[in-house]
Amino acid sequence: MNKMKYLVMITLAIVVALVLVVLLTNQSGDEDETLESHPSTVDQPVLGDQNAPVSVVEFGDFKCPACKSWGETIYPQLKEDFIDTGKAQFSYINTEFHGKESTLSALAAESILKNDPGSYWDFHKELFETQPDQHHDGWITVEVLVEVAGKTTDVDMEQFKQDIEEQTYMDEVKKDSSLVDEFTVELTPTIIINGTKLEDPYDYEKISTLIEEGQN
Repeated sequence: MNKMKYLVMITLAIVVALVLVVLLTNQSGDEDETLESHPSTVDQPVLGDQNAPVSVVEFGDFKCPACKSWGETIYPQLKEDFIDTGKAQFSYINTEFHGKESTLSALAAESILKNDPGSYWDFHKELFETQPDQHHDGWITVEVLVEVAGKTTDVDMEQFKQDIEEQTYMDEVKKDSSLVDEFTVELTPTIIINGTKLEDPYDYEKISTLIEEGQN
């Protein structure tokens, strides 16, 4: 009987320990992370006042459904409230979490940025809108990228296609990948505001608070 009691107590102790670990893990995961630095936006697409006091950076992937959702639900309000008013600037850094298609879209975006920077954000928006609601594998092709560029930019289509196929701007894509590693980006979208990495990129109240605090 004593042995049985002892085993029950040990089992209960293990269960309690596991519960505490889960609780502590969840608690720490609910907190935003203050970083030692903020991602450099040099040579990145930047929307808004270049001298705005707050920098909002999205690490995203054109193949990522969550990034498309963020762009449809959070970004429009962010743009209206803070980018268009000069309180914040917005930058987008490519990730390659979905393999070859992510790389293709990143190469295409870098080509647009270099050759027709004024149309970058139109291309950016149209490419996300082209993302299907289902069947996400295989939709990003050179042909689709050329079609999107034809709708939104004035780049030479043959040169654009060549830039993608010959990976002309792979160095720029690799630069983005180094930032992904440097800032330990593991999920998309990841949002960093003046050196604070958000735990929940969809928390618009927190986004607003951080931007307002950055005005001081």
